[in-house]
Amino acid sequence: MFITLCYLYLWARWGRRPAALVRATMQRLRASRCSFAFCAAAARPRDARVCLSRGGRVFCVGESQSIDDLNKWALFLVSPFILEAEHIAFVTESIWVQGENLQRPSSSETVVKWSDYCLPLACRPGDPYQLIAKASVDNFSKLGVAFMEDRLQMTNGLIPQKIVSVHLQDSALKELKDQATDKPALILQLSPEASFEGKPEPDIMEHAGEEDPTVLGAEPTQGKGGASGSESAAGHDRELGSVELCHLHLSSCHECLELENSTIESVKFASAENIPDLPYDHSSSLEGVADATCPEREGRRVNTMRKAPNILIYVGSDSQEALGRFQQVRSVLADCVDTDSYTLYQLPGESARRDPWSDNCLLLVIASKESVPEDLHQKFMAYLSQGGKVLGLSSPFTFAGFHMRSKDALRDTVQNLVFSRADQSQVKLSILSSGCVYDEGPGERLSMDKLQGCLENEDKDRLIVQVPFGTCGGEAVLCQVHLELPPSSSVVQSREDFDLLKSSNMRRYEVLRDILTALGLSCDMKQVPALTPLHLLWAAEEIRDPLMQWLGKHVDLEGVIKSSKLSLRFVPSYTSEIEVTPTAIPVVTDTEAFSSENFNLEIYRQNLRTEQLGKTILFAEVTSTTMSLLEGLMFEMPQEMGLIAIAARQTEGKGRGRNAWLSPAGCALSTLLVSIPLRSNLGQRIPFVQHLASLAVVEAVRSIPGYQDINLRVKWPNDIYYSDLMKLGGVLVNSTLMGETFYILIGCGFNVTNSNPTICINDLIAEYNKEYGAELKPLRADCLIARTVTVLEKLISTFQDEGPDGVLPLYYKYWAHSAQQIRLGGEEGPKVWIVGLDDSGFLQVHQEDGKVVTVHPDGNSFDMLRNLIVPKQL
Repeated sequence: MFITLCYLYLWARWGRRPAALVRATMQRLRASRCSFAFCAAAARPRDARVCLSRGGRVFCVGESQSIDDLNKWALFLVSPFILEAEHIAFVTESIWVQGENLQRPSSSETVVKWSDYCLPLACRPGDPYQLIAKASVDNFSKLGVAFMEDRLQMTNGLIPQKIVSVHLQDSALKELKDQATDKPALILQLSPEASFEGKPEPDIMEHAGEEDPTVLGAEPTQGKGGASGSESAAGHDRELGSVELCHLHLSSCHECLELENSTIESVKFASAENIPDLPYDHSSSLEGVADATCPEREGRRVNTMRKAPNILIYVGSDSQEALGRFQQVRSVLADCVDTDSYTLYQLPGESARRDPWSDNCLLLVIASKESVPEDLHQKFMAYLSQGGKVLGLSSPFTFAGFHMRSKDALRDTVQNLVFSRADQSQVKLSILSSGCVYDEGPGERLSMDKLQGCLENEDKDRLIVQVPFGTCGGEAVLCQVHLELPPSSSVVQSREDFDLLKSSNMRRYEVLRDILTALGLSCDMKQVPALTPLHLLWAAEEIRDPLMQWLGKHVDLEGVIKSSKLSLRFVPSYTSEIEVTPTAIPVVTDTEAFSSENFNLEIYRQNLRTEQLGKTILFAEVTSTTMSLLEGLMFEMPQEMGLIAIAARQTEGKGRGRNAWLSPAGCALSTLLVSIPLRSNLGQRIPFVQHLASLAVVEAVRSIPGYQDINLRVKWPNDIYYSDLMKLGGVLVNSTLMGETFYILIGCGFNVTNSNPTICINDLIAEYNKEYGAELKPLRADCLIARTVTVLEKLISTFQDEGPDGVLPLYYKYWAHSAQQIRLGGEEGPKVWIVGLDDSGFLQVHQEDGKVVTVHPDGNSFDMLRNLIVPKQL
């Protein structure tokens, strides 16, 4: 009766203002230990009193709901959580909805994201999927009202069905604490090669640059370019020797971990997009498959999801001959496309069968001499049916009714070819024929696009055909011309044939570029910029004198400091006579003459709020890689000087293992030196370094007043994402243990002004302004690098004082994996649910059998497109 009277009073007072009603009801009735529930009207508890009804959903108050057994719940935070008096604990029940059945909030009002208004504490996978979280009364009210108005958004295919406040019994919390203390985490090995609310701090940077727009480094224009790459990985363990200087081999999770392998992840932009995997029915016709799996589109396949710009080359077997053929194909393609925008990788057969390569492939080049195995042929056709592009180079690969016929008289002979371009103009050239031609099947009339190449012989044999496929924009250009082979005496017998091929060599490149352009690639060649000298700068004047004194004692007679890979020659000024090479770089010490369009020292100084990090700057307009610039100084220079290397462009950016890191203008590129004592909270959990660095980038942007809703996220283990859709940055970590100290180089790259080929931060700002009518200014790389370093220093300090729980609430606030369902090891692997990070920074997942296991980042890539954790081989 009391509850009913309170409800009537509140309704009379607050009328139809649901948020105020809900909040006031909770504040008045919390002391009675009742439960507040938001659910469908038909699902409300029998004893509950309805306080508000809206659109078939109700807010009701009933008897207290308790949770007294937490053994079946997987904990998000490392240590048992503590519920503050001003917070409400609650359970959100959700169901999984995939693909076309996934409905977005229907309300035209502002969408409320569940993770932005609460801190997840624990989860219990199943149907429904349950999450325990805590929130303030105000935030809990906002979540409930958003649920009732159908504008509450969760992640990863979860649709909320019910929200109910709960009381957590002290006995359950004590039991959970004992369990967390006594029960070691299980370690899940994913590949045969592998061995082995602390309160959030949302205001870390809130005062920096709050008033002065120049401090924030507003960027008036957005440039073009791209920052992207692809990654591969391999790992191995090494024993920690007795020598003083060694690479990391640390026991931080009862397992031997090697930092350079387990915590280094290369920057790979746009490595995954949230597009559903399309089915492929091998029993039906190929055209039928394409029509069934993709809506109709017009024109070329456009990279609307900003895929990783990967060109994958399949050459068949792993023989030396095939490897040589790969090198030939890669070389000629690299001469035709802008290597600043594309990466070229070999696609081995096993990787083609196992890995989700098609999701990040702009062009598949098939250059195998032998027939493509049936299982791979089906995969290649599935890629085409989804809108993929294929280039066949002297390969038996065919489809869609085309037949390849052998003509021995043409094999390895020089022939005259007439190539018809898309604009119907023609190019005549001498080519080396493979000895095969394309025919249509008996009685078939097949559709072809405008590109084609025919011999100038009586039969007009077709050696190049462009074939569209399906309604998704898939197409292939198939060639029986050795476009991949340069003129050489090794491929022709006579001097006359050699001269013919040599005279047509430029036209060979023209034809190949026309084909690549027709397949959607850019062949606008950009000259690799020349390397530039370094500039020695300082963020604080008090650094200058100690720095110059230190240099005077450590350079040789010629002003040089040498490392194993690099020589730095310190000079007062630079003249064109001084050579700049990747291994010998002049360093200009006179700051008075320094000026750069890409790096404003004053903006950097105004946004840097550190005690130590980032104080001494080595800046280059163009360098090979920032990761090597600090090697000769990192062990010698006093740590309080805070070394950082910053570049506007890199020409040979390094990623993990054999990875490429493309980093043109528009990226924020830096390598920061950090020293961590071995016997410290972070020193015993070194894998967390990569998490802190990626978190610092996100917080550097979202802590700026007005920019808190820019949807940047962190992706395990060390990527920066737009929502869970597109990658725009990442982190690379190298570490060396010397004595009792880790010397860590943190390489960081993220897109600030370069919109292509993925997306950049200023794109997100522009879209936010358009959607919400805001006037947020674009940002600059120098501003964000300084803010990132500032946030990182604060995160490291918090971690050292409080351990993982000091930073995990902020990490979970921004990460992209809450309650995500994935598979381990491949498409047929076991289904698991992501829980959070363990005490060492590795990913914890909840298996269907109830076990919580730990997944190492070593050798694995989390692909949100396929929802897999898969061994990396490429």
